[in-house]
Amino acid sequence: MLTRRNLLTRLPLAACGGSLVGCVLKSNAMRERIETAIKAWDAIYDHRTGTAGDKRTAEWLADEIAAAGLEPEVDWFPFQRRVLHECRISVGTESADGVPLFDGGYTGARGWRAPLCPLSDGKHIGVTRFAASGRRPPTQALQTARRTQQHAAIVAIADADAVGPGLALLNADAYLQPFGPPVLQVATEHGAWLDSAVVERADGQFVAHVTLQATEAANVQTVILGRDQTLDPVVIMTPRSAWWTCTSERAGGIAVWLECLRYFAEHAPLRTVIFTANTGHELGHVGLDHYLAGAPKLIKGAHAWIHLGANFAARGSEILYQASTQALLAEALLEFGAVDERPARTTPIGVRPLGEARNIYDGDGQYVSILGSNRWFHHPDDRWPTSVDLARTTRLTQVMLAIARNLAGV
Repeated sequence: MLTRRNLLTRLPLAACGGSLVGCVLKSNAMRERIETAIKAWDAIYDHRTGTAGDKRTAEWLADEIAAAGLEPEVDWFPFQRRVLHECRISVGTESADGVPLFDGGYTGARGWRAPLCPLSDGKHIGVTRFAASGRRPPTQALQTARRTQQHAAIVAIADADAVGPGLALLNADAYLQPFGPPVLQVATEHGAWLDSAVVERADGQFVAHVTLQATEAANVQTVILGRDQTLDPVVIMTPRSAWWTCTSERAGGIAVWLECLRYFAEHAPLRTVIFTANTGHELGHVGLDHYLAGAPKLIKGAHAWIHLGANFAARGSEILYQASTQALLAEALLEFGAVDERPARTTPIGVRPLGEARNIYDGDGQYVSILGSNRWFHHPDDRWPTSVDLARTTRLTQVMLAIARNLAGV
């Protein structure tokens, strides 16, 4: 049975100066470091790949690596960035600015004019609802309509029941291979007049004017050599890009990544530990794909990959844990139990996982992965401190650090 003493001494007493007080102090220090990291992430508003905010994030993480006494590597690679110009649907005196899907079609500067109709009509400018999660039925219906390519364009109204009022965006998983008609995502408050326009089959002016800009994006990484370099390495990865700020979505993974990095900088691991923070999460994992292209044997060659995924730092998050084997899953559940936590769900062994862990699964590698749910998912209101559960994030950091220590050996 877990006791209060067990919870306070999650770190070994030997690592705390041999005292319970030392462990409490270390736990408090960890919480303060996590809070500092999350606030630093939140201070950068736009984390979208290839933007100025994305560059600032890379520089910040490189500075954090250097502060831990390690050598940062910022791996810049060519990137085609979508630049938004006028993106709007107008009907009579009403209009709504929006954000086009980044893996769909676009119009020129003049746009197109056509009647608005239900998505089921399969023509003109279809109007539908969608959610930021691709697993929800409205989003699946939108994706089906995109593949049939029967509409000239589609207006997708954010579903307030899925996240909340406003505009929560859908990821562009096919960023490098866009398909279908232009799709304009608009906020929930435009739903009523757009629904009326559909009933009346009113003409609308649809513009999704987007151009491409050649720029650069970057992954940030470092390596801590193991005491026995004949052993296969452990890779700890986390995405470092997102729509908007997405603080509880992304900053939890960043905070755990930094905490693991600092720990192994001070406690030499048995196995080499590779750290990579990848851009391009919202755009089909283009940063991770670039990283893997440069290390084609690492997916299967690593002892295990630790994926620090989305949303587990969010208030009210339902934790999802994923592992490639039953043994890895069972070991993780013991660590969750040690801090009185338990995942709400686990992905069945052998089922393709969510998030960047899917890249490792597709390459037949070994992995563990933590994610969660988030009622601010892909929404501009995902900001510190409203959306973040700091106390729980600290406990989950302890869990993932313990798993990392077990896999890497200390």
